[in-house]
Amino acid sequence: MKIISVAELAIPLLLFTFYIKAQNPIIQTKYTADPAPMVHNDTVFLYTSHDEENADVFLMKNWLLYTSTDMVNWTDHGQVASLYDFKWADKAITGWGGFENGAWAPQCIEKDGKFYMYCPVQGRGIGVLVANSPYGPFTDPIGKPLIGGNYDSIDPTVFIDDDGQAYLYWGNPNLWYVKLNKDMISFGGDPIKDPSIAKVKDQPDPFHYQEGPWAYKRNGKYYMAYASTCCPEGIGYAMSNSPTGPWQYKGSIMDGDPRSSGNHPGIIDYKGSTYVFGFNYAIMKQTMSKHYERRSVCVEKLTFNNDGTIQKLPFWKVTNNATQLSTFNPYVRVEAETMAYSEGLKTTKSPIWERDDIWNHGKKMGEMNFVTSIHNGDYIKVQGVNFSKGASAVDVSVASLFGGKIEIRTDKIDGPIMGTINVTTSGEGDSWKTITTPVKNIKGVHDLFFIFKGEKDLFNFDWWKFNVQ
Repeated sequence: MKIISVAELAIPLLLFTFYIKAQNPIIQTKYTADPAPMVHNDTVFLYTSHDEENADVFLMKNWLLYTSTDMVNWTDHGQVASLYDFKWADKAITGWGGFENGAWAPQCIEKDGKFYMYCPVQGRGIGVLVANSPYGPFTDPIGKPLIGGNYDSIDPTVFIDDDGQAYLYWGNPNLWYVKLNKDMISFGGDPIKDPSIAKVKDQPDPFHYQEGPWAYKRNGKYYMAYASTCCPEGIGYAMSNSPTGPWQYKGSIMDGDPRSSGNHPGIIDYKGSTYVFGFNYAIMKQTMSKHYERRSVCVEKLTFNNDGTIQKLPFWKVTNNATQLSTFNPYVRVEAETMAYSEGLKTTKSPIWERDDIWNHGKKMGEMNFVTSIHNGDYIKVQGVNFSKGASAVDVSVASLFGGKIEIRTDKIDGPIMGTINVTTSGEGDSWKTITTPVKNIKGVHDLFFIFKGEKDLFNFDWWKFNVQ
């Protein structure tokens, strides 16, 4: 399975003057929370925690990864790490789902060509994983917690200052920090409870710090954003002239709202703008009235005042101010799990075997990620697709038990039909085949909708690609 670089999917705007905005939540195929964005090689890598679907409370077993180069279309890379990567985690723990729970808010950062992912393991400490690629595989280099479980040890955020010094912050209900050593997997001295934000009994609490800190620097000023007040949680922030404080409370980036009991900020600079990520419960509330801990990541653009303070945002809007930064290239192989929005679909990973013999697959050669749980009326939307060369046909890779159709429409869900792909049954649900179908030759920039038609569970969908004559 050839992996296309995310950068290959983007075409600079050049003379295009359209301004297409993103739609919240930005991930719809899984429940995601605790966004941890990182910019690397002109790509946004978004690491998230993962709420399992069939639970009444927080049930979180692994961490996921999504990427984008335009802030609108996101590619799902599936699980990037899990609790099982930490062999030291207590498998005898009870409550909250036992050992297979507690993959809470992570953050990943690059230093000297390696990627360090700091992960809380539900009260058992904060571990660190290391990889040579932002996609993984990640491994545990120290075989023990980096931060012990007795230091309010959840929600780590890591920051590397201009002088190369790295800092790790974390904590609920207090903010803690350490200076990391150059190896990024150790530190000297004891963890420090930040005195300016620390809660003091019978004393005022102007910061309203709750959890989920995020360290950020802009124009020489240090920012500490965090989930504030509970509940519902908003996003508050403080500023300082030093990465270790003292901090001054500056207000709210987003007030708490009854539509979301929690929040968790992640802030990046990308292609000339600053973005804040968080989450809401919008997708969960579309399907059920009772509240469950099933969250969905959102994004919004930040605006700064002349003194560096941040202009307050309204609660997560469905259409936000994160405009599409580049048009989308349809002439390379595009993974089907790349989308601006979808309804009714899931994504999953499956092994790639040495051979396609159902009785003897041979050895495992890797994994493939694809779209599944496809039913009649479900759809994928890819935003701002640039048909600069026109189109004569489309290739799709599918695996089908029951068959069905894919209607390709442009500009809106009931827009003009560009082509219809007939997916016939193969008899083997894991037998992948490529179908080539003629399409109407269009040019210009269009939103693209893949709309699925048929009965039962239709088929699985791996990738697509448009061809020109």
